[in-house]
Amino acid sequence: MRIGILGAGAMGCLYGAFLSRNDDSEVFLVDVRKDHIDLINREGLKVEEDGEEKTYTRLRGCTDARDVGECDLVLVFVKSTVTERAIQGALDLFGPDTVAMTLQNGLGNLEIIQAAVGRERVIGGTTAHGATMIRAGRIRHGGNGITVIGEPDGKRTSRIENIRTLFENAGLDTEISSNVIGLIWDKLLVNVGINGLTAITGIENGKLLNHPEMVDIMNRCVKEAAEVAKAMGIDLGYEDPAAHTREVARATGENRSSMLQDMIRGNVTEIDMINGAIVKAGERSGIDTPYNRTVTALIKCLEREKTEGR
Repeated sequence: MRIGILGAGAMGCLYGAFLSRNDDSEVFLVDVRKDHIDLINREGLKVEEDGEEKTYTRLRGCTDARDVGECDLVLVFVKSTVTERAIQGALDLFGPDTVAMTLQNGLGNLEIIQAAVGRERVIGGTTAHGATMIRAGRIRHGGNGITVIGEPDGKRTSRIENIRTLFENAGLDTEISSNVIGLIWDKLLVNVGINGLTAITGIENGKLLNHPEMVDIMNRCVKEAAEVAKAMGIDLGYEDPAAHTREVARATGENRSSMLQDMIRGNVTEIDMINGAIVKAGERSGIDTPYNRTVTALIKCLEREKTEGR
């Protein structure tokens, strides 16, 4: 199977490394960062885990999708802020039978990819794995987790079964869900409660729980998002999403959220697809979301300070 990984950040590299373990798979990392891609091609992709380092050489990096050509499966791992641009620049990866899968954070990615390559060719999913980019050609696997995938319409198809088998054979624990949209929202609510607050405070996930003020804001952000989800008819998987978010913060206590990593590096964050998406969905549903609106505004202010200060 020819597998394209669109976006060779920490998570894209992690999944590329795992999938390259399958003898019958060809894995291609597609990313705009030439130094990163060149180093992977020259020295292999280095993955740190539990104090040990492994080098993966059975994958190839490319900066131009035309050099890869059509794939059987394309995993989309680019930042939500560039999904549309990245897909349009990678249409050469898509043949008539190519399946695209998004495992990205935030809302809107599934719809953007469907608009570009066809609704029937896109499936969704979530991942509980954690990874951090250390430098070009090197990542750290910060924690194992389950990958959950599914068809947007909830059907259990042969292609979703085949992808699950592919992932399992590569060492990625994977489940199939009939409610992948609900799962995407479940993860969104976790990100709503954790990512923005860690980026604002500059602390790791678990340290939020040491501060009652942060826990209160976390709870209120998640509860607002849950109200919006309910109004939209989304079937959430947790009776108490705020409690689940606190559990995730505790379980990933030493992790730096992707938004905090972006803030440290001075990159544009995914706030518009996370807390900002709740604000917009709330406006459409007639639900006020003052806590999510405030977190979004604070992140945007910090972003401008970072980028304008370069």
